[in-house]
Amino acid sequence: MNWQRWDIQTSATMLRESLTGSKQGYQSRANTSISYWRRVLHKGSVTTQPTDLSIDEYLRERLMPVEGSIPRISGIEMYGNSVPVESVGGDLFEYINFQQRYDIDARIQQALNLSKEFLDPLPPGATPRNSVDDHVQWMRSRPDYRSEMEVEYRSARSSEQVRVAEALNDLQSTAGVLVVDAQGHGLISAKIASTVHDTFHAFMLSELDHHGTTTPELFENMNLRLAHSVTARNALGVSEENAREIATMLYGEVHPYGHFRFVNFGHPPPLVFSAEYRKFVELDKDRMVQFLPLGLQIPSDHPDRKRYFSMRLRSRPANSSDVAEITLMSPGDILFLYTDGVYDGIDEEERRHLEVVMREHYSKSARDICNALLEHATKDDDHLRQIGEENRIDDKTVFIIKRE
Repeated sequence: MNWQRWDIQTSATMLRESLTGSKQGYQSRANTSISYWRRVLHKGSVTTQPTDLSIDEYLRERLMPVEGSIPRISGIEMYGNSVPVESVGGDLFEYINFQQRYDIDARIQQALNLSKEFLDPLPPGATPRNSVDDHVQWMRSRPDYRSEMEVEYRSARSSEQVRVAEALNDLQSTAGVLVVDAQGHGLISAKIASTVHDTFHAFMLSELDHHGTTTPELFENMNLRLAHSVTARNALGVSEENAREIATMLYGEVHPYGHFRFVNFGHPPPLVFSAEYRKFVELDKDRMVQFLPLGLQIPSDHPDRKRYFSMRLRSRPANSSDVAEITLMSPGDILFLYTDGVYDGIDEEERRHLEVVMREHYSKSARDICNALLEHATKDDDHLRQIGEENRIDDKTVFIIKRE
C-alpha cells in the first residue's frame, strides 16, 4: 500500500468535509480511519485495548502493573498491590524493570558508537550527522572560532557518551519503584496519577539518552510539570482552593542485596522491619530529605519561577545530596512502602498494629506480606463504615522489598 498517498487523500477528504459542514461525512470518515488502523494493528498482531472500556476501566488497566513486570534483582524479592476505594483511584505503583522496558545493550552500543562519531570531523559540505556536528557548524560561524575549540568540544561530548554507556550498564542490576498518591480518590485522582506516570516515563527516556541513569533533574522537571501556571489559573478564574492537583511521589532504585536510593516529594517515609529484632527500626530522618508534594514548591533560581504558583520558593534545585539511602542489612529485612490510606507515617498506635502484622508474616513471601498488610488496612475501613465515617476511607497501596 502507498501509505503516504492514503494518508494525504484521507486527511484532505476529512478536512474538506469538516470545512463544508458535513459533520456526518467527517465523523464517518474519522470512524473509518480509526477502524482501518485497528485492522492494521490486528493484522500486525499488535494487542489493542477493547473499544468498549469506560474511562475508569481504561485507567485501571493502564496504570496497574502486571506481575510479569516484576524485576529480578539478586538477593531481592519485591511485590506491590493497590486497593482503590472506588472502581479506580489515585494511588499508583509501578515496577520500573529497566531490562524489560528498555533495550539496555542496544542503548550501550548506541552510546559507544556516538562517542566515536562525535570525534570525527564533518567533511566539508556534508550534512550534520548529529548534535555535535550541528554545534560545531555554529561555532565555525563565529568570529572568535579557533580549530582547537572544535577538538576540545568533540572530545568532551565523546567522553559524555562513554559515561552514559557505563551508567546504562549499571541498570542491568537495578530496578526502579514508583509510588504515587494523588489527592482524593476516584476518576479525577486517577487522572492526576496518570499524568505523573506519563510525565515520569517521558522524562525517563530523555534521562537515559543524556545520562544513562536517573538524575535529580528528572524530578525537578516533573515537579514543574505538576505546578500551576499563574496565567492559566487567573485566566480561567479558578481559585487557589480548587486549583490544586496535589500528588505525592516516592521514587527509588533497588540494587542487589538491599541497597535502596530514593527521592521523596511529600510522601510518607519508608519503614524498615528488622528480621533479627522483629520490629521496625528507627531511621535517621535528618538524612531523608522530603520535599513538598509535586508542583507546590519551585526553586528560587528557576527561570520560570514567576510563571508558576509556589507555596514558597525552595532555596535551590534538588541535587544528589537529596537522594536518601537505606540498606537492608540482613537477610529477611523488609522495606515497607505505602500510601497514607494504609498509614499516614505519624500515628504511633497504627504503627504498632502494622508492626504486629509484620511480626506475624515477616518470614513469608513478599506477596504474602503485602496482602496481609492490605487485609489489615481494609479491616479498618469496615470500622469506619460502621461509625459513619466513610469519608475517611482512602485508596491503599503497599509495596514490599525483602532481602532474601
